[in-house]
Amino acid sequence: MNRTWIIGAGVVVATGAVALMAGCARPTEGGSASGQSIQIKGSDTMVNLGQAWAETFGAKTGIQVMVTGGGSGTGIAALLSGTCDIAESSRKMEDKEITEAQAKSFTPKEYMVALDGIAVVVNPQNPASNLTLDQLADIFTGRITNWREVGGRDAVIVLLSREVNSGTHVYFKEHVLRKGKKDSQEEFADSALLSPSSQTIADEVAQNDKAIGYFGMGYRNDRLKLVAVAKTAAGPYADPTAANVVNGTYPISRPLMFYTKGEPSGTVKEYLDFVLGPEGQRLVEEQDFVPRPMPEAPQGG
Repeated sequence: MNRTWIIGAGVVVATGAVALMAGCARPTEGGSASGQSIQIKGSDTMVNLGQAWAETFGAKTGIQVMVTGGGSGTGIAALLSGTCDIAESSRKMEDKEITEAQAKSFTPKEYMVALDGIAVVVNPQNPASNLTLDQLADIFTGRITNWREVGGRDAVIVLLSREVNSGTHVYFKEHVLRKGKKDSQEEFADSALLSPSSQTIADEVAQNDKAIGYFGMGYRNDRLKLVAVAKTAAGPYADPTAANVVNGTYPISRPLMFYTKGEPSGTVKEYLDFVLGPEGQRLVEEQDFVPRPMPEAPQGG
């Protein structure tokens, strides 16, 4: 049976400085739509970070930057159709998407712009605090349906998931439900309520003591309880923090990417250089994400 439950509504839209009427032009390969505006679309996980980048860059340069969410798949589709300059994605492009791009005479260029941990959250009134990857897989596939099975009270678990077009949904399914096994057919339980945004999951968990959800750790807030996660029951159990993502103890983490239509140039390259530079990476930290690993300096001879 197809899952038809949807919670929340709408798409998050963020704009950079004086980014008012830049949405109509179609981008050209490598550059931006107008030479003085940049269209960005994609991952809802990245939309708040994208807004911070856009506002700071716009204030410094006067270049219009428009950032729209909708999910990683939506951003990649917009890049393929030529309606954005940069796709923000919390997953890698699929082979079929790259093939489609090449059929349109360009090869997407990938840039890792930050790292993220996927936070698993419950209501603060829920006694459950620690879960293994196996327990999370059993919960979200519907094999475990009552909180008492994992240290909570006797109550039916309410499952909240991002919708299928979300890169966060895809990553959670592939790395938690399917444990990285290419031949696995595990799927989310039919009872899972699908949300078009991370914020709606956060809002629902905050007022529902039976709910469990997941999203990029930049959406954490003090109305939620973070679940410590371990690879196995032997531990260690780790919270979704920047330090734990970097040192590898938090087991649900991933890179965050930009994709451009071939080699970037003009304002798009200027924006990319800003994002990858010290000021852009400082904003990554301020938004509760993890700066990208910097290449080691060459050793002197």
